[in-house]
Amino acid sequence: MKQQHQTLEQIKHHFPPLHNVNQTHRQGLSSMDKLALWITEHVGTMAFFMLIFFWTLIWLSWNTLAPSQLRFDPFPAFVLWLFISNMIQIFLMPLIMIGQNLQSRHSELRAEQDFTINLKAEAEVEEILRHLENQSEKILIILSKLEALENKHV
Repeated sequence: MKQQHQTLEQIKHHFPPLHNVNQTHRQGLSSMDKLALWITEHVGTMAFFMLIFFWTLIWLSWNTLAPSQLRFDPFPAFVLWLFISNMIQIFLMPLIMIGQNLQSRHSELRAEQDFTINLKAEAEVEEILRHLENQSEKILIILSKLEALENKHV
C-alpha cells in the first residue's frame, strides 16, 4: 500500500498561518494586567530590593538615632513601620501572583506556537525526504538501465 504524499500546499493548508504570539498576547492585556506585569517585572529586581533595604535602614536609623522630638515612629515599637511593611506585602503578593499567572499564560501560548511550528517543519522535512527517496529510486533505475545499455554495447 503506497503512502499518500502531501504537497507543500497541503502542508501549508493543514497548519494555521504563523503569527506573533507576543504581539497577540500584549494586545489582549487590560491596563490592570499591564500594571500587574510591570509590578511583577520591577519588584523582582535588585534595584527594588535596595530601595526597600535603604528605606528600612533610613527609617529605623532616623527613629532610633534622631532627636526624640523628631522621631515619628520611635523605638522599640516601630508600629507605623510594621503597618506599612505589612501593607506592602499584602498588596505586592497578589499582584506578583497575577503577573506570574499572566507570564505563564504567555509562555503557554509561545510553547503551543513552537509545537505547531515544529509539527509543520517535521511534515515539510518528511515530504522533502520522501521526495529525495523517490528521486534516489528513479536515479537508481536510470543507472541500472544505462548499465544494461552499456553492457549490451560492449
